Amino acid sequence: MNTQRRVSAAVIALLLGGAGIAIGATPAQAAETKFNVKCVPPAGGGGPVEGETTAKVTAPASAKVGDEVDVSWETVKPASNNTDLMDIPQDAVQPTGWITVGGGGGELKVVGEKKNPPIPKKAPMQMSVMKGKLKLTKAGKITLTPGKYDVAVTFSFGTFVTKCAPTGTVGVGATIDVAAGSSGGTTTGGSTTGGSTTGGSTTGGSTTGGSTTGGSTSGGSSSGGGGGQTDFPGKAVEVAFDCGPVVPGGIKTPVTINAKKNGGSYDLTVKTAKGAMAAPMALPAGALKPSMDVKLGGADSGTVKVSGPANAEPIPDKAPVSLSDMTGTYKPGKSGKVTLSPDQLTIDVTMAPGATPINVPCKATSSGVSLELDTAAQPGGSGSTTASGSGTSGGLAETGAEDEGGIKALALVAGTVILLGGAVFTFTPWRRLRGTR
Repeated sequence: MNTQRRVSAAVIALLLGGAGIAIGATPAQAAETKFNVKCVPPAGGGGPVEGETTAKVTAPASAKVGDEVDVSWETVKPASNNTDLMDIPQDAVQPTGWITVGGGGGELKVVGEKKNPPIPKKAPMQMSVMKGKLKLTKAGKITLTPGKYDVAVTFSFGTFVTKCAPTGTVGVGATIDVAAGSSGGTTTGGSTTGGSTTGGSTTGGSTTGGSTTGGSTSGGSSSGGGGGQTDFPGKAVEVAFDCGPVVPGGIKTPVTINAKKNGGSYDLTVKTAKGAMAAPMALPAGALKPSMDVKLGGADSGTVKVSGPANAEPIPDKAPVSLSDMTGTYKPGKSGKVTLSPDQLTIDVTMAPGATPINVPCKATSSGVSLELDTAAQPGGSGSTTASGSGTSGGLAETGAEDEGGIKALALVAGTVILLGGAVFTFTPWRRLRGTR
């Protein structure tokens, strides 16, 4: 009886330690192995990086054909620390790995729980133990070697995956001595827990628009020829943007389109509302670059592209966040009264010098006419003119908008996208991000 109690206590201890054993298998054994990996961030997250990780694979020392045994992969040493861009929230990290089963067993998928303590900036990464079940189908020695793995980080605005794979030889993590027994089925891996993950940059098609609604003209009209009025101020119109999963519920903000006659063309300046919230984190210079499609209606059709410069100065933590003024040129292709309405807003986010920008499109689901011009067709003019302006440095719209929640939502785009970019780099060595290697 005492012997039975001791055996039961040992089994329970092993189960609680994450190294469970199946009926018929002997106590688990584990071995650590170090290997180099190459990690590829999601699209838009920069180039691949390399690091070294230490894995401990746990499995029974022996079993028999027909047994289904528990196998686990513990990350003893991650390939890198968290960066200093952001803190990772609790229960946001979920790892998935693939173990090569030597002796004709194929590949075993092991999955960890989405469970981790809060991980501060620059702190070591912490990932849960990955587990799976292996069905033994033939006698002999079965080797278990850790291989590629994915690390998914989930935020309120989406899940982003970094994919890592060995770059050299990897040592065997564990060996199972399989004795002859009942015949079994095929080798099976652990089922994936948690939702499916999605990759890095947000993409979107061109804006389809729809008919422009709302807003009466307040900007006067031009004569279309030389002389007369040259400045045409538009009115602020409330625009609702759908940014997909990046900003759940979308954003709402006033947008104003102003025009200045320049020969037969018009120089456009588009202003969004001034930021009314604190930045959720420090943003580097050059992080945010906005652009927008101005939709033409009435006598002319198509869109005019306007763009603004990236923020010239870093934005401190808790400081107001605003988008720069966007400028471009409209050269009329038709004569008559032409309306100009805000359409798709796009924010390009660059997390580090030389990194591929993360493109965040926000489709205008409702808009209105901000300005009407009385135009004269110009040679070479087109209703689909795409003219990117150089933009003005840091000019902010003073629209006096009462919907402060909408203004905050616009500012939140910047903060949210930066967090998205931070998630992309979560598992890459910080020295690589700084470009010092």
